[in-house]
Amino acid sequence: MLTPTRILRASWSSTLRLPKSSFPPRPQASTKPEYLRRCTDDLYAWQQSPERIIRTRYPLKQFATQSFTLHDGPPYANGPLHIGHALNKITKDVICRFQVGQGKKVSYIPGWDCHGLPIEIKALQAHNKDAAHADAVRVREAARKLATRTIEEQKQGFKEWAVMGDWDDAYKTMERGFEIRQLEVFKTMFEKGLIYRQFKPVYWSPSSRTALAEAELEYDEGHKSLAAFVRYPVLLSEALKNGALKNVEGDISVVIWTTTPWTLPANKAIAVHRDMQYCVVKDAEKDGELILVAVSRVVEYEKALERKLEVVASDLHGYDLAGHISYENPFQKANGLQPVIHADFVTESSGTGLVHLAPGHGMDDYNVCTSLNVPASAPVDDAGAFTKEAFPEHPELLEGLPVADIKKSGSNAVCKYLDTLNMLRGKQNYRHKYPIDWRTKEPVITRATEQWFANVESIKEASMNAITNVNFIPETGRSRLESFIQGRSQWCISRQRAWGVPIPALYKVESDTLKATMDSGVIEHIIEVIKERGIDAWWTDAQDDPAWKPKHLSGTYVRGRDTMDVWFDSGTSWTLLPQQKDQSVADVYLEGTDQHRGWFQSSLLTHVATQPYSTETVKPPYKTLITHGFTLDSDGRKMSKSLGNVISPAQIMAGELLPPIKRKKQKGAKQEQEKTTAPTYDAMGADALRLWAASSDYTRDVTIGQPVLMTVNQALHKYRVTFKWLLGIFSLPSCPPPFTSFNNLTADPRDFRELTDRLAVHRLVQISAEVHAHFAKYEFFKGVNTINKYISQDLSAFYFETLKDRIYTGSKADCETLQRVLGLIFYELLQMLSPICPLLVEEVWDHVPAPLKEASTHPARAIWSPMHMLTPNSTIAALSTMEKAIATLSPAIKTAQERLRTDKKIGSSLETDVTIYLSIPSTSNLWTEFVACMHPFALAPRDMEDQFASLFVVSEFNVCIAPTGPQSLHTQPVLHFRVRDPDQMKEDCVWCQEEKLQSGHGILAGASILVHPPRHHKCPRCWRFVRAEAEEVCERCTHVVMVETGVGC
Repeated sequence: MLTPTRILRASWSSTLRLPKSSFPPRPQASTKPEYLRRCTDDLYAWQQSPERIIRTRYPLKQFATQSFTLHDGPPYANGPLHIGHALNKITKDVICRFQVGQGKKVSYIPGWDCHGLPIEIKALQAHNKDAAHADAVRVREAARKLATRTIEEQKQGFKEWAVMGDWDDAYKTMERGFEIRQLEVFKTMFEKGLIYRQFKPVYWSPSSRTALAEAELEYDEGHKSLAAFVRYPVLLSEALKNGALKNVEGDISVVIWTTTPWTLPANKAIAVHRDMQYCVVKDAEKDGELILVAVSRVVEYEKALERKLEVVASDLHGYDLAGHISYENPFQKANGLQPVIHADFVTESSGTGLVHLAPGHGMDDYNVCTSLNVPASAPVDDAGAFTKEAFPEHPELLEGLPVADIKKSGSNAVCKYLDTLNMLRGKQNYRHKYPIDWRTKEPVITRATEQWFANVESIKEASMNAITNVNFIPETGRSRLESFIQGRSQWCISRQRAWGVPIPALYKVESDTLKATMDSGVIEHIIEVIKERGIDAWWTDAQDDPAWKPKHLSGTYVRGRDTMDVWFDSGTSWTLLPQQKDQSVADVYLEGTDQHRGWFQSSLLTHVATQPYSTETVKPPYKTLITHGFTLDSDGRKMSKSLGNVISPAQIMAGELLPPIKRKKQKGAKQEQEKTTAPTYDAMGADALRLWAASSDYTRDVTIGQPVLMTVNQALHKYRVTFKWLLGIFSLPSCPPPFTSFNNLTADPRDFRELTDRLAVHRLVQISAEVHAHFAKYEFFKGVNTINKYISQDLSAFYFETLKDRIYTGSKADCETLQRVLGLIFYELLQMLSPICPLLVEEVWDHVPAPLKEASTHPARAIWSPMHMLTPNSTIAALSTMEKAIATLSPAIKTAQERLRTDKKIGSSLETDVTIYLSIPSTSNLWTEFVACMHPFALAPRDMEDQFASLFVVSEFNVCIAPTGPQSLHTQPVLHFRVRDPDQMKEDCVWCQEEKLQSGHGILAGASILVHPPRHHKCPRCWRFVRAEAEEVCERCTHVVMVETGVGC
């Protein structure tokens, strides 16, 4: 065969159309600020403007916009941004941008949670002070400065990620307007009887010196406690002595088991269960002492003692014991005898079947004791150390000892004293799940103090009803939120911190005590003073300043020092949104899965509490509740500084987690200089971070590491290469696009005479609908995965490969047809990627030829709806059938060609012809489907073969009828297709590779495919083997060159 020389090739190169574009391989730092402004601030302002006009693919029209509100859950303003922030904020932004593309007026007001312990602790650390020695005014000044500075730093970071929103009106929980609205919600709840003050057990953090709500707890699964068995000598009632225990001689004791020996000084009762069986056992090694324990727990008690016990009485039940036994607490002898009572929560799963009750240190204990008028006490101070009330007779033994330190100082001291009284029967280390402060990571205790509470029990049913119709994503979020609501009867809303919104209570000075005073008038008066003076005046004004006391109060009053739980702060953030009758204020709330017990719940409770929940079915603040998981490293580990696996969003944007770009060797460069040169990374900017977030299944924990980021990087490069090629095609000097606007293009197959083009449009319509459906259901990772597969498989590996010959060497008319198809693909890709990679879309749009760009609507500002094909259903069905046939043929042909490449028979696929052998019915079916696909054009069978050759990028494609026997070789051709013997073809060819299709391949079932040498010569211009030996170039190239240059070949 003739191989063209370099000179011959060069002589035809000037007649080719070679797409060129200035679109760069990666983002340029110089253009980033402009693109960032356009796709964030400009776009958000535009979509909010009343003049907004949206162009669809069809006529230009004024669009009556609907609204869409995504309410931002405020992040803490206490530190730098991390990868969790990126997942959260970018997912929200993708949702907002998609809704803009649906023609909606989007409201997204970012916010920050500015109060609370995390910020206060950091502010104190910055001033080298602890909470015990900090002045409230100075703490508040330092915390406000820290929050203000952090907000600006975080805001800049969010903007760098191309997160659009109403940044100028971003809300902050430390702003006066927000605080006033919060206090108004508090007032409404108080007036409905939902706010009260009570001395009862709460979670208390000695490390933070404040009460905590359940939402502020984490749990240490392997916490080590000191557990103890303690004996209490008891007195029996006459009825018990003469009844169930009449046959037992001698003094009896009970033994309790506790994992918190430090609570024993606060013991007020011992509990049994009325239905459990109990027995009296004799301990021979302890002088025959008699111990009362549950029958089911004797074996475990024997294990603890490491000796056997003798059962001396066993026919006992809890109802025999409750109310008939009393004992003395050795630490509180002044209290006299204490009772043994019944409690439902006593079980046989652990301990001895008798439970020590300290109502000042446990909610269950508190509830059962208060029902019997047994008072609670908690002789532990704010720092978690014993007070002198722990042991009034000998305060020096316990006072000042911490109860929750790692040394178990309080528990050990209690056990030591009990041992001197011969009351300690054993100690052991016990590992179990235990609550810790979510910020300091130190153990918390349960401690009774005077606190302010919200009555959740009264609004529980209304809250459950309110979320009945909420759309939960994932659906498992429903059960999580319901369980937190159902499991809560009260909400401790007061905190002993300086940095926060004050509980609006005054305290009347009565001798040495302060009596809390709160009514509607007090709250309203305090709100009015705060409006006038600002909230800091609550701390800075003199305590005797008369301005804070309303006229209806008499006497001396001081202001309280408790502040509200930060969940009450952020939980009332819905108040900044316009209220809508019978509607939720927001379409979507989206936060991490831990917010079911936090912001999701507090927002629901405060919203329900301010509505007429007792007479009406009320609405929740959100219509859709979306939760995302946590971010983990590539090994599935939680990120932490100690593990050294923390990933910064900035590292992803800069490409620093990817292998450095390999430098091209410079001639003459010294090796030493190359070694000292800093590595260069493939920085793809914010779009890399955004594509990672959008590619992640946020409904579960999300991993991030180099393997994941390399996949993201490859996808971004694929996007850029694709767009660069398409931009080059729209910028061809010799063939400008035949359309003036992308918006005028339609998916009408009547515009396309090539099967390849129709299949491409058909596939685009499928992808458009699929991606749109995923995005509409907030399944962005599925949509992105669909886009990536489409670009790599349908476009790059298939359609674009079939086009190159037609673009580079085909006729101008054919090129213009392709430009219309590619225009549809180009604009649809931009619309699909607009929510995900807005900077990339902005950059691509900036490189569109000016006339085309000016006459088209920016893809981020046009309504994106699923594309529809303007063709009969029969044509669509035929295209689907043909699509499956092509999907079957293509890999078979490629497999045969690959074997030929391995044998060094071919290089390019154009160096082959393909002949397919079909049965007569299959041949007829293939032709029928082709005709239906190409409706309304009337094409000849040879046209089908030529189009298949173009589609599979081979020089010639032939359809033949496979003989069914020797006589069938003389059968007349069916249509154009002749009967030929494949075995004869194999003998005639220098080389040949065969692939056979088995049954089950539709219209191609049983087909035999032969890949063999081309029967014509190579064209030096188009490189197809279709040239007659006497011709200089093929017939098509001759015609194209003559028409476009006016020169014959």
